[in-house]
Amino acid sequence: MKVLKFGGTSVGSPERMKNVAQIICDKNRKIVVLSAVSGTTNKLVEISNLAEKKQKEEAIKEIENLEKRYTIFLDELYKTEQYKKDANYILINIFETLKSLVDSPFTVRTEKRILAQGEIISTNLFHLHLVENKVNAVLVSALNFMRIGKDDEPDYFYIKENLKREIKAFPDAEIIVTQGFITKNVYGEIDNLQRGGSDYSASLIGAAIKAEEIQIWTDIDGFHNNDPRYVKNTRAIRELSFDEAAELAYFGAKILHPASVLPAKLQNIPVLLKNTLQPDALGTLITRDETGDGIKAVAAKDGITAIKINSARMLLAHGFLRKVFETFEKYETSIDMITTSEISVSVTIDNIKNLQNIEYELEKYSNITVEHDQTIICVVGNFIAEKTGVALQVFEALGNIPLRMISYGGSKHNISLLINTKDKQAALELLSKHLFS
Repeated sequence: MKVLKFGGTSVGSPERMKNVAQIICDKNRKIVVLSAVSGTTNKLVEISNLAEKKQKEEAIKEIENLEKRYTIFLDELYKTEQYKKDANYILINIFETLKSLVDSPFTVRTEKRILAQGEIISTNLFHLHLVENKVNAVLVSALNFMRIGKDDEPDYFYIKENLKREIKAFPDAEIIVTQGFITKNVYGEIDNLQRGGSDYSASLIGAAIKAEEIQIWTDIDGFHNNDPRYVKNTRAIRELSFDEAAELAYFGAKILHPASVLPAKLQNIPVLLKNTLQPDALGTLITRDETGDGIKAVAAKDGITAIKINSARMLLAHGFLRKVFETFEKYETSIDMITTSEISVSVTIDNIKNLQNIEYELEKYSNITVEHDQTIICVVGNFIAEKTGVALQVFEALGNIPLRMISYGGSKHNISLLINTKDKQAALELLSKHLFS
């Protein structure tokens, strides 16, 4: 059995939802994981924020606007009046739920339940479309089998056992439709796998059933060798290893959620990235196999903050780095890059929520310099940190770009460089010209 995940843009209009139905209906049994229709999650976040601020009238107005959008959506999606009526009944119930959530006292749980409605809407509408077209399909709620533990990490055993039970209940179903992103937590409350988590859902489901293949369908034909939003004439990469794909995903390639690689890697399940708008394109196949040496791609991660920690007392001071890292751990802030010298250490973070507290702690024993608006450029390939001359190619390409930090040798699959965000486009274009022309 295969697992196919379709992102928000893939189901972003009635026409595209119909196209997805054509892609999946090949008489082979499969699980189909859907994101919310594009734009819906952003709108639900806005509604949640209004509810939190006790701006209930504004929140209700936004809910009604979203409901009107979906009323038009279903009118174009279904052929018969009966199915339009059935879909409208589903929408009425979901939007009444949203209104009741907004009208109730706001908690963290309220936000999670509001955000979950996006995937609930898309899967209900899609399943009904399949049924209207005489497809043997069932809708299984992800809340019946997806769970995270107290550490917010997936409960693999629970997912595996409960998903098997759900599948067993529908032995004749050709298509099993379910939601991405949403889950229950250890207390039985609705939660989520964070934004982008539909990829993660698909990978967890694939690992739980030991799928033949996991397919991630978006609006681009796989990983490209550079960011097509900034660089012209990029090309899709036919094959990548799990490690190469993980590096690209983490350092800015938007096509795949970073967390989604690991479950597939652990079960050695191939992941195929495909384009819903060009279903015949080969896409990118991600496997355990090494796919040749050399540079494969370049990615960029924005929103980076660099922190330089300088202390004359650091010289030969046992435990200094431990104190630094414990500060970031205390405030649950991950570090992307790190470089050191005799009297200073520089790190980068992409979450500044607790930056003020971190600065206060570090300033007790060091001088702190903070730089915002930074970008990590990541050059990814196989064995590139062990291959003679690769670093030289990168540095020659960026000869006129000021480099704030360099990370080289920590992984055999990447060379990471920190630059000012204003130099990002120039850096990506230079790398593309120098490495791939």
